[in-house]
Amino acid sequence: MELSSFGLLFRLIFAHFLADFILQSKGMANGKRGFQIIKKKKRRLSTVHKWTYHLSHSLVQAITAYLFAGMWSNWMIPLVIFVTHLIIDYIKIRYFNDHLHAFIIDQILHLLVICILWMGVYGIWSEMAEVSDILFASPKWWAILTVYLLILKPTSLLLALFTRQWREPGMNSTSLQNAGQWIGYLERCLILTFILVGFNEAIGFLLAAKSIFRFGELSKGQEIKTTEYVLIGTLASFTIAILTGLVLRTFLSAYT
Repeated sequence: MELSSFGLLFRLIFAHFLADFILQSKGMANGKRGFQIIKKKKRRLSTVHKWTYHLSHSLVQAITAYLFAGMWSNWMIPLVIFVTHLIIDYIKIRYFNDHLHAFIIDQILHLLVICILWMGVYGIWSEMAEVSDILFASPKWWAILTVYLLILKPTSLLLALFTRQWREPGMNSTSLQNAGQWIGYLERCLILTFILVGFNEAIGFLLAAKSIFRFGELSKGQEIKTTEYVLIGTLASFTIAILTGLVLRTFLSAYT
């Protein structure tokens, strides 16, 4: 597989993001959902108007992909982009609307279509199959994926059980829903990544940045309890992430 073949892949990805996020106006996005905001009032659109917005956006995607691909005799690329984008966007809006998971899956599907087109143009199916076989059989990649998975929900459940003895009723009543859980996910993923790339200094900065937001809460008795509770959870989360990362790094060093 030549490095030059990746040029088409990145051009198509660039074209997708350009058409999906820059060239698509708020009005077009609303139109695909079947409404428009006129003088701060929401007005429903007919089915014909809604499909006009769907078709227009998919056409912009196809034209952008065709122009950036630079393969003027290849009409398959814009045709596939047009049809698949239309179908994927319609299903997302019709059944899932603006949920985060729907947005992520939507983008993954669009990028998957682009990758399949790219592999089809250069006929590199066999080479990609060899790469996938290597990745699938490599203990190194499975170890990395396993550890990243481990520090998410399993570690979150472990920490919840560990800190339950200090939790008081109403302690999290003013917190955003699931915010603490997602903060834990992000901090542990960052710590593990820092350890794997050898950027250990950033772990101290991350701990300091998180702790500094609690310094102003030490004036009241109840807030002291909350601060101590959060500090215990934070240190436990950091400890698990650091130890897990060190074990993984040791394994990867021994494996290579």
